[in-house]
Amino acid sequence: MGQPYEKYLQEILIGEDALQVRIRELGEQISADYADTKNLLLICILKGGVMFLADLARHITVPHRVDFMAISSYGAGVREASGHVRIDMDLRQDIQDKHILIVEDIIDSGHTMNYILSLLSTRNPASLRVCTLLSKPGRREVPISLDYVGFEIPNKFVFGYGLDLDELFRNLPFVGVCKPDMQIGDE
Repeated sequence: MGQPYEKYLQEILIGEDALQVRIRELGEQISADYADTKNLLLICILKGGVMFLADLARHITVPHRVDFMAISSYGAGVREASGHVRIDMDLRQDIQDKHILIVEDIIDSGHTMNYILSLLSTRNPASLRVCTLLSKPGRREVPISLDYVGFEIPNKFVFGYGLDLDELFRNLPFVGVCKPDMQIGDE
């Protein structure tokens, strides 16, 4: 008997080993870049960024704090950005004079990240950078400066390793491509 996700999976785009190697490299680069920095705060964008944050933070050797934001820009079961962005959960701490590193699972159109950067810049951080596991430059509608990118990927709908397929399969240790036009419940 196969795994429940297999009927939705077209291919594994990025395997577990490749993910972990690249995340270690990102952690090492971030550690070097922030070596002389105090007040580093990693801001994880929920829910998709949690797995990436957990693994990335283990490889960041400089002292840092963690906080979370929840932003909505996709509806359940919808594969395209709705164009509407809202804050579902804001930060619990003041970011003024802190070095902020936003940790995100994927950036495609750029609208959500543009909104987050605009919002957080008004709170006077010492610096504001972005680290994303996945980037879809082919989908970009808003120019976004990305400081750390795990992988550039093609314009395909992906799930696994924090990214959901209708809120399921975030726990997969790889990033997979969903079969075209497949939805949860499809047979």
